[in-house]
Amino acid sequence: MGKKTKKTEVDVVLIGAGIMSATLGTLINELSPDINIEILERLDVVAAESSDAWNNAGTGHSALCELNYTPEQADGSVKIDKAISIAEQYEVSKQFWSYLVEKGIIKNPSHFIRQVPHMSAVFGEKDVRFLKTRFETLTQQNLFKGMEYTEDKQQLQDWVPLMMEGRDASEQVAATKMDIGTDVNFGALTRDLVSYLDGKDNIKLSLNQEVKDIDREDDGRWEIEVKDLATGEKREILAKFVFIGAGGHSLLLLERSGIPEAKGYGGFPVGGQWLRCTNEDIINAHHAKVYGKASVGAPPMSVPHLDTRYIDGKQALLFGPYAGFSTKFLKKGSYFDLPASIKLSNIRPMLSAGLDNLPLTKYLITEVMKKPQDKLDALKQFMPTAKMEDWQIEKAGQRVQVIKKDPKHGGILEFGTEVVSSADGSIAALLGASPGASTSVAIMINLLKRCFPDRAKSDPYRKKLREMIPTWGKKLNDDADLCQATRERTHRLLNLDK
Repeated sequence: MGKKTKKTEVDVVLIGAGIMSATLGTLINELSPDINIEILERLDVVAAESSDAWNNAGTGHSALCELNYTPEQADGSVKIDKAISIAEQYEVSKQFWSYLVEKGIIKNPSHFIRQVPHMSAVFGEKDVRFLKTRFETLTQQNLFKGMEYTEDKQQLQDWVPLMMEGRDASEQVAATKMDIGTDVNFGALTRDLVSYLDGKDNIKLSLNQEVKDIDREDDGRWEIEVKDLATGEKREILAKFVFIGAGGHSLLLLERSGIPEAKGYGGFPVGGQWLRCTNEDIINAHHAKVYGKASVGAPPMSVPHLDTRYIDGKQALLFGPYAGFSTKFLKKGSYFDLPASIKLSNIRPMLSAGLDNLPLTKYLITEVMKKPQDKLDALKQFMPTAKMEDWQIEKAGQRVQVIKKDPKHGGILEFGTEVVSSADGSIAALLGASPGASTSVAIMINLLKRCFPDRAKSDPYRKKLREMIPTWGKKLNDDADLCQATRERTHRLLNLDK
């Protein structure tokens, strides 16, 4: 007779030990400490995929500098709704992290967050006009008060000397700057949170665990079939609630659950590379996250930026990312991920979205074919004196953009994050990419409201939520004094320079 499969029971299973599961697990433990949790991770370490510092932008996405969040309209105006929404959500994240510091759950905030100015820079008359309109529109909003704008070459020289050195004096350049911007090492933050959770009696972290299948039991619970990649042992876990936060792999696992809400969703993988500076003098001469405009046809996550980062306590400088195409859904995934995701229920949306986005596909393939010199030429628009000898190519993370059904087009490609959950809220998955990590706290609180409605309505839950997020339910953009006071408090607690 074959060996009997081991079966365990828990309240909650979190699949994937990245920033999303770490955030959700911490929220659940603070709001409902009676719930027991198991975190499953396919790799032998935590936060090695999308949450790793080298695999994401590291920008605390708050729309202070990201031009793709403020699209230009046909009449020349700039739409700012998305920018306001993302800025509000990032303030929620900072409040939660501040609470964790106050409680001693996070010991050293500088381990994962530093203050780095957020800048936008554009070149040429048309884009300068756009940036000025963006600045004038945004600075009417409380969340963007304090933003500076300049076309003055001397001012730009003071802000970003590396970008102005060797530049044609006749070139039109403009930039905006907000000093309260942040750099976030989401890998370090994830490891801090998971380490804290792993020390709890009601929480278990299991590495090298690959989820092979997810099935619904007659009693409404979920049976998760797991294989230990280190020993080959198989086991089953019964859970009342399952969250799939496995980055690009989430779509494949969601499909295995068989919930009708998953039907019609597909995924479009986008890879990437960075240029990483190896010259300490150059690294130390730049201190800002400078975002530009994406090339025509480029996906939003490929917006070029010359980016000051803090990784493993050391200052770094990156440029990119350069987009590329791969059929993998994870950096350490399989080339069969994309074919395996195609089902009868999503083949039409995927084909339709593919046909509608042929320029994007062509762009990504062209990017893959580019030589190092081509990558250097792109950097030279930001830094005219750049030399390849000072930079090396670093592989970035893999992203899977959401494809969903659309009545008019059959299928559309979404550049954002989306939570897909069953009707009864017993299983949920996060699909998509940017600005996910930065807005993870707001996303997960809303997920808890959807999936644990009875608890979310209780007075103790609401009281604890207000303790963690004092402004929850309020819009900082609607209240200048509250916005300023909240930022002053979070920046003080997170040890961010003023």
